[in-house]
Amino acid sequence: MPIYDYACGDCGHRFELKHEMDGASDLKCPSCGSSSVSKQISMPGLIRTAAKSQGGQTCCGRTERCDEPPCSSGGQCHR
Repeated sequence: MPIYDYACGDCGHRFELKHEMDGASDLKCPSCGSSSVSKQISMPGLIRTAAKSQGGQTCCGRTERCDEPPCSSGGQCHR
């Protein structure tokens, strides 16, 4: 069920209400009880995920990232 944002025209209280998409009937402000509420435009929520490291190996065969690639020359690691 979607969450909608509302604002009271009488007291200015802003609140969220979860209801079906076809609308809620008899909306009242939870702060003052007024029926003078209006739906507000809101930003949709986003789900953020943590960045995942990419697998693999560096040029010298290590699995950790190098500070300054290329990390090796002549077969020796410069870490």
